[in-house]
Amino acid sequence: MTDLTEFPVPPRAAIGLSALRRIRGAFSGLAPSVVVGSLLLLFWITCALLGNRFVPYDPYAEDFLAMLTPPDASHWFGTDQLGRDVLSRIIVGSRDILLVAPLATLVGVAAGSIIGLVLGYFDGLTDAIGARLLDTLMAFPFIVLVTMTLVAIGPSNLTVVLVIGIAYAPLVARTVRAAVREQKERDYVSAARLGGEGALVIMFLEILPNVRETILIELVTRLGYAFFSIATLSFLGLGIQPPSADWGLAVADGYGFLTGGKWWVVVFNSGAIVSLVMATNLIAQGLGAFENGDG
Repeated sequence: MTDLTEFPVPPRAAIGLSALRRIRGAFSGLAPSVVVGSLLLLFWITCALLGNRFVPYDPYAEDFLAMLTPPDASHWFGTDQLGRDVLSRIIVGSRDILLVAPLATLVGVAAGSIIGLVLGYFDGLTDAIGARLLDTLMAFPFIVLVTMTLVAIGPSNLTVVLVIGIAYAPLVARTVRAAVREQKERDYVSAARLGGEGALVIMFLEILPNVRETILIELVTRLGYAFFSIATLSFLGLGIQPPSADWGLAVADGYGFLTGGKWWVVVFNSGAIVSLVMATNLIAQGLGAFENGDG
């Protein structure tokens, strides 16, 4: 087959081909799961940022003459119990979960990474006490711990971010602690100690860059869990609160209509949750394979 580069290419077309080559080169070294997951996640991020500009209907406009209309040419995903377009609400509903979940994940991973660095670097009493505290915290079922806390202090986006972030911190800390304990036996750490560098410098400037892949995988993995956890809490009335078009709230509102054959509100909103969790799992799976040398 003749190569396109054998023919003269107009300047504007050459720029386009160059851009395509750069994009292809950027994705060529990535695992297929990372590419698929990233594209799926990018789709939902686009919906969250620009959804209001291309939704077919006002997601909050009620139409009592069109309540629980099944999917058709006018409403591809049907309407809910208040006559609101389900597709429009799914597109706009991505905004809150894509704001709350990443923030909660960042809180948990940042706190857990710092704790893991300290416990992994210092031996003796510090590590022993810290490890036992982590084990104690992880002994509580996650959803029970989060639910009890939110019931006690009241649900809001801020409290959900903090509670989920704090609940994830011990899980991240345990993983980072193990990675740090392996790294601190390396020659570069011994050289840094002989050079007179302090513990903080060694932890954050020497060891931290060498466990960043572990932390990145934890970040993506916990993000997927955060999406599912927030949707679950919203379903229980303890997560994102009305009047948000949040997917978990929509599933809770439409759940009672399943027995009457009104399936579309629950199915399409649940599908959105699954796709978002799947996207992060695919990315984490690909990054894990790359770190292990399989990618």
